[in-house]
Amino acid sequence: MDNVRLDKWLWAARFFKTRALAKKAIEGGKVHYNGGRAKTSKTVEVGALVRVPQGWELLEVEVMALSEQRRGAPEARELYRETADSVARRAREAEARRLTNQAMQHPLKRPDKKQRRDIRRFKEGGED
Repeated sequence: MDNVRLDKWLWAARFFKTRALAKKAIEGGKVHYNGGRAKTSKTVEVGALVRVPQGWELLEVEVMALSEQRRGAPEARELYRETADSVARRAREAEARRLTNQAMQHPLKRPDKKQRRDIRRFKEGGED
């Protein structure tokens, strides 16, 4: 198997649920192939670097094998290998998100009667 389109490979490697979503991401400039934007019909080669968005994260993977067929997740993981830089960057960004979310947590309980009065006074701008 020498000629596999980029959209088919991304679908087979389980980065996207459908080929249509893979095509939309490629055409939208979200997926980069060897450092540049690619077209949907780009032929994938073993050893190429592909940058793929996955939610909050941006994965940078090296193509290890080619496939046009979508198989189970364990077999799909054999089609690519994530680079060490990508793993480190994702860990840093996840930690930063965790720390940011920790600072923005809501109180654990509802305000009591005194706190509700204080909130009402503050919103109305007057003193009672």
